[in-house]
Amino acid sequence: MSIKIIDYNSNYSRAFKELNREWIETYFIMEAADYKALDNPEEYIIDKGGFILVALNDNAPVGVCALMKSTEEKYDYELAKMAVAPKFHGKGIGNILANAVIEKAKEHNAKSIYLESNTILKPAINLYRKLGFKEVHGLVSPYERSNIKMELLF
Repeated sequence: MSIKIIDYNSNYSRAFKELNREWIETYFIMEAADYKALDNPEEYIIDKGGFILVALNDNAPVGVCALMKSTEEKYDYELAKMAVAPKFHGKGIGNILANAVIEKAKEHNAKSIYLESNTILKPAINLYRKLGFKEVHGLVSPYERSNIKMELLF
């Protein structure tokens, strides 16, 4: 397995949507904010100063992760919409993607990133903690499923 991380282009819009839809519908239900981001990633993420990275294995998309310009004053970006194809779970692709997104934030002079998740996603929460994210309180979420918010300060 050889994973290559590339910047998103519109050729990957379907993969971005399907990979995220798969994990969301496995554990939760799609919410309004999901549809906004997944149906219009260029408008909702990229045109607002964000980025999407795609993990390729043999030129096929197997993972995605967004770095959205934050609407929270305290943070520069939000790590969001990270998804890995189920048959590639446990192979370190989430770690590779998260590190690439963190590096992308640093390249754009970010001092902080936050994320929202749910504690039932234990592998994801463990990964975020391993990367240095710490739990924070007081942030408002557009997602009903969000029960944990975490930050990473550089």
